[in-house]
Amino acid sequence: MQVRNNFKSGSCEMLILHILKNYGDSYAYQISQLIRELSDNELSFPEGSLYPAFYRMIEHGLISDYNKQGNSKMVRVYYHIEPAGAERLEYLLKEYRQTTENINRILAHKFN
Repeated sequence: MQVRNNFKSGSCEMLILHILKNYGDSYAYQISQLIRELSDNELSFPEGSLYPAFYRMIEHGLISDYNKQGNSKMVRVYYHIEPAGAERLEYLLKEYRQTTENINRILAHKFN
């Protein structure tokens, strides 16, 4: 199962950026839950495992973070996609689509 885990971890950045671009500013638990729910529980990124990706994307200017107080006076860290993050998402989506297209082409090939 190591291959599946590598593929999954490589998709983490793309999924986070996609959610932030299309769903809007979100906090880590919310993103983790969206990934789980939208994949019918097939993909899961525990909240704690997302933080290295968040920190790396903040460092590269792809996303930013800010604090916002919730209903219970609890302060949450929200993440926001920056223009560089939207550009990175487009690159990652193009790369993902090209890769899956090529994998599907190989899998569909009729060997003699």
